[in-house]
Amino acid sequence: MSDTPHSALKWVMRCGYAARGIIYFLIGGLAFWASFSSMSSSGTEDTLSALRAQPMGVPALWAIGLGLIAYLLWRVTAGIADVEDHGTGPKGLIARGGQIVTGLIHGGIGLSVIGLAYAGSDQGGSAAQDWTARLMAMPGGRYLVALAALILVGAGIYYMQKGWRGSYKSHLARSQFTQTVDPVLTAGLIIYGLMLALVALSLGFAALNADPSQAGGLGQALDQLRSAYLGRFLLAGAGLGLVAFALYNMVEAGWRVVPKLSAPDIRTLAS
Repeated sequence: MSDTPHSALKWVMRCGYAARGIIYFLIGGLAFWASFSSMSSSGTEDTLSALRAQPMGVPALWAIGLGLIAYLLWRVTAGIADVEDHGTGPKGLIARGGQIVTGLIHGGIGLSVIGLAYAGSDQGGSAAQDWTARLMAMPGGRYLVALAALILVGAGIYYMQKGWRGSYKSHLARSQFTQTVDPVLTAGLIIYGLMLALVALSLGFAALNADPSQAGGLGQALDQLRSAYLGRFLLAGAGLGLVAFALYNMVEAGWRVVPKLSAPDIRTLAS
C-alpha cells in the first residue's frame, strides 16, 4: 500500500473504534446511573433511541452510524488484506475471519443507527427477540440460534482471555497515558466478555426451549444483573466495566499499532 491508502485506512480505523466507544460509554453510563436510581437499564437500541430525543441527537446518531460503517470497512479490509499479519495458517485464517464477521455485525448496527437517525425508527436491524424468531422460522432454526449462542460464548471467552492475558497490549502504543489506564482496559475487556456470555446464555435458553421471547440483548443482560442478589452493585460494576470497555475502544482509536500501517520500531505496552 502507498502512504495515501495507509493514512486513509488509519482514519477509517480511528473513526470506527471511536464510534464503538461512544456507544458503550452511553450504555455503561446509563447502566451505572440506573443502579442508583429508579430508571431501567438500557441496551443499545433503547440507549440510541433516547439519544435521538436529545438536542443534537440526530447529528450524533449520524456520526455514530457512519463511524460504525467505518469500523466495518476497517475490519473487512484488515481481514482480507491481512494488515495485522495474522498469516494464512489455520489460526491466522480464523482470526481474519473473525475480523470480517465482527465488521459485518457492527456494520449492521451502523445501518440500524442511520435508519434511526433518518426515519426515527430502526430500519436496518431488529431486536434480539425479532431476529431470533426469524432464525427459528427457518429450517433448522433452533440449531442456528444455538450456533449463534456458541459463537457469542466464544467471543465472550476471547475478550475475557484477551484482558486476562494482556494480549491486547501488543497492539497498543506505549505512552504515559496508555500505561496509566492499562488496568482499566484490562477490566473493561473482562467485563465486556462476561456480558457477552450472559447474552449468549439467553440465546441458548431460547434455542433449548424454542422460545424466541427468552432471547435478549445487552439490555436484558443488565436487567438480569439488577434483579440478582446485590443486583444494584452488580449493575453498577457492569456499567463501570462497559465504560472501561468504551475507554479501551477510544484508546484503540488513538494508539492502535497495526503492523503494516505503523512504524516498525514503535514501542507497545507489551514491550
